Amino acid sequence: MNQKFNDKVQAWLAQDATERDYAQGAMLLLQLTGNQIMYRNLMANPRGKAPFIEYQLKKRLSFRLQQVTHEQVEAMQAEVNKIVVKRSLEVEQQQPANEFKAGKRADHDQLPDEIQALYVENLGIVQRMRELHLKLRSLSLENATCPDSERYPFLKELIAMDKKLHSNWERYDHYTGMDGEQQLTADVREESKKAVRMINLAKGRYAKKPTEELKAQILDWYGKIISPTEKMTMELKELGII
Repeated sequence: MNQKFNDKVQAWLAQDATERDYAQGAMLLLQLTGNQIMYRNLMANPRGKAPFIEYQLKKRLSFRLQQVTHEQVEAMQAEVNKIVVKRSLEVEQQQPANEFKAGKRADHDQLPDEIQALYVENLGIVQRMRELHLKLRSLSLENATCPDSERYPFLKELIAMDKKLHSNWERYDHYTGMDGEQQLTADVREESKKAVRMINLAKGRYAKKPTEELKAQILDWYGKIISPTEKMTMELKELGII
């Protein structure tokens, strides 16, 4: 479905009737129908056929917009179906509040109030998502031909709730209490510690079976250490690595 063409027809219909180019309207109708005979008849006197052109364009545009809406709603329903599975929203799989989100942070009680509040808020969000899922399911059961206009607001809200839930968990799970610079420093220190561990594990292997590949890897780790100890530096020199 060509939305740009729909927009073009809508723009033509939005014009004041006295300002419309009815030859253009006839051409739009030809593009919609492919009916060359009708087009030639209309072009004999486009303005004289104004009511017919307007009626036909409105009718066909309405049908096209319904099709677009249906396609959008179907796409949203497919997304919601995935969310239902991912978030275990089926009634029979509901979890008690005290089992919510396995892996609750051990330091939860030490977190700032606004971060703790994200955890509590997500309890309510999941409950609302289950209510929306039940509503959508009941609509389908009550009326197999449920209008897209009835499903749309519930689908839209459920998708928005899922995005909010994800955003809250991201903030809650990754909160460190550090600003960006502090976090960068912490990451560098952690990388340095990891490099020390890896060198200690690898230098024995290198002593037994030196290879250029392992030597390059050890040098790479060595370059990540913030302050190498004299002992480690000496050991690597004795091994011929540095």
